Amino acid sequence: MKVVIFAGGLGTRMREETEFRPKPMIEIGGRPVLWHIMKVYAKFGFNEFVVCAGYKSHVIKGFFQDYASHSQDFTTTLGDSDSTVFHGENGEQGWKVTVADTGPTTQTGGRLLKVQQYIGDETFMCTYGDGIAPVNLPELLDTHERSKKLATMTVTRQHSRFGVVQMDSEGIVSSFREKPLVKDLISIGFFVFEPGIFQLLGEDSVLENEPLQNLAHSKDLAAYRHDGFWQPMDTYREFIDLNALWEADKAPWKIW
Repeated sequence: MKVVIFAGGLGTRMREETEFRPKPMIEIGGRPVLWHIMKVYAKFGFNEFVVCAGYKSHVIKGFFQDYASHSQDFTTTLGDSDSTVFHGENGEQGWKVTVADTGPTTQTGGRLLKVQQYIGDETFMCTYGDGIAPVNLPELLDTHERSKKLATMTVTRQHSRFGVVQMDSEGIVSSFREKPLVKDLISIGFFVFEPGIFQLLGEDSVLENEPLQNLAHSKDLAAYRHDGFWQPMDTYREFIDLNALWEADKAPWKIW
């Protein structure tokens, strides 16, 4: 089963890191966040990827085109392109990666439509290239298959960005909770789609707007609940936090 990953946005909220590379190529522990997401999928045997590149797509293309030199030691004789010998093996043997340039300003629905040719007429998975979670993908797929719906999204409860204060009528604080879980569920990607999704898409479609909203209205959108770790990389602070978890060997998404 193929896995589509959105990796083409401008990443304007992390301009200090994305001026020279797309956001999914920002590194955690020396490897792009895109690689970390792919490793989660590969852990469960999903290792055929379609990457929807856009902004600075050449960076993503170059990374995978020269993957061996990025991930392994090698010996080479300069001037002799056939002399390069790679030492050891990388842990991603067998990955099949299609990198498609879907345009720097294309919306998510339009990006998905542009890679239809690489997916074919089959069920596929899809997620964002900047959000990490150790989602139980076999359970997600089972939920989708049992629902018999056109699409399934993964949802979770997010921690509030701020502490929550409760006070009485006189303005005296009665309780304070530091960044509690909010009650509402949010979508974190990790979708499963039937090929019928393409009939709902146009070149300018925003996947999260009309396509998914129409599926919800027609009761053709299922949800799989993930109660574990999830973290997007939307801000420089989140970049620091994710790297700190990795360096401390406490990364909850490292399930491989």
